[in-house]
Amino acid sequence: MARTERFHAKTEGELVKLLAEKREALRTLRFSAAGARATDPDAPRKTRKEIARIRTELTKKHKAA
Repeated sequence: MARTERFHAKTEGELVKLLAEKREALRTLRFSAAGARATDPDAPRKTRKEIARIRTELTKKHKAA
């Protein structure tokens, strides 16, 4: 699967940084959607799934260490 390979090659530090960026993006999506119509209504769902994939990869790396 292409999605997991993308996160599989990253280090723990890169994953933590990416996780923080995705969480911030989700936060902005939530607040921007509160006032106006969203251009992509599936964007929050996609972002949450990416966050889950990153967290899963971090868990795998922690258990392997």
